[in-house]
Amino acid sequence: MSKPFQHIFSVAPMMDWTTSECRQFHRLLSNHALLYTEMVTTGAIIHGQKERFLNYHNSEHPLALQLGGHDPADLSHCAKLAGDFGYDEVNLNVGCPSDRVQNGMIGAVLMGHANLVTECFKAMADQTDIPVTVKHRIGIDDLDSYEFLRDFVGSVAKEGCQTFIVHARKAILSGLSPKENREIPPLDYDRVIRLKQDFPDLNIVINGGIKTHEQAIQLLDQGLDGVMLGREAYQNPLILTDVDSLYYGEEPPVQNETHLKQVLSDWVRTSMHDGIPLKYLARHMLGLFPGRRGAKQYRRYLSENMHSGEVSTDTFEQALGYIG
Repeated sequence: MSKPFQHIFSVAPMMDWTTSECRQFHRLLSNHALLYTEMVTTGAIIHGQKERFLNYHNSEHPLALQLGGHDPADLSHCAKLAGDFGYDEVNLNVGCPSDRVQNGMIGAVLMGHANLVTECFKAMADQTDIPVTVKHRIGIDDLDSYEFLRDFVGSVAKEGCQTFIVHARKAILSGLSPKENREIPPLDYDRVIRLKQDFPDLNIVINGGIKTHEQAIQLLDQGLDGVMLGREAYQNPLILTDVDSLYYGEEPPVQNETHLKQVLSDWVRTSMHDGIPLKYLARHMLGLFPGRRGAKQYRRYLSENMHSGEVSTDTFEQALGYIG
């Protein structure tokens, strides 16, 4: 199977952050970056309102659904739904270190059960024609040798998994919060590069601590197939405006700051006309214009007014007016 073009650059799934509104906003900045949903548990889909968790705006493509779960039958059912709902990919979360999901055998804890992950992947792949991928850490707790990582990937790859998204930190499953698990365990990019060298036919995408395009391109130049940005893409969204030109050789959807302001204003007006409150849109845009004159006033005005009962479609444009 050839390398999936869409994986060259992606924005990580982030709980409470990569909502549909966030993804629509990111899509205004890049036509080609692969976007991911927040992790959705199989239980929420099967026992809740599946439309609530699976619906999205058509502009979000290319779009991947990330699932959390451990039961092959449940994951199989949800993978089929992902295809039915038109997602471009379905991803299995084997990387989240949260205590809450560990208790449900979801996330990074699954790295200690490679046979179960293999069963889950096979069940998912058998039920859908869209790509099924796995996102995981380089290890967990004391299971942190390179050999452990290599054997884990090798086991799942034997069932046909072609794409592995590797967060280049191990997860410590007790004693650290999810935030601490993103900061305290050291990054080990060399281990992910070695994994690609040992599995040249697989697509290996690296995640974790990447903050600049220069850093991302250096990693691609060392043989990796893709890079995934997480919090940097969220907290500094303008980094996405260079994605299409740098990674895909195409013109970006916004050409300059004046054009960007107009695109954002049009989106906000259309979205609010469709009934989406400004607070659901604006919270994802507070990181715009870092270092620009008026950026602090923009953030303050937007923060103070986006929850107001008298908010109007002009509120966002008034905030933009501070940027000069």
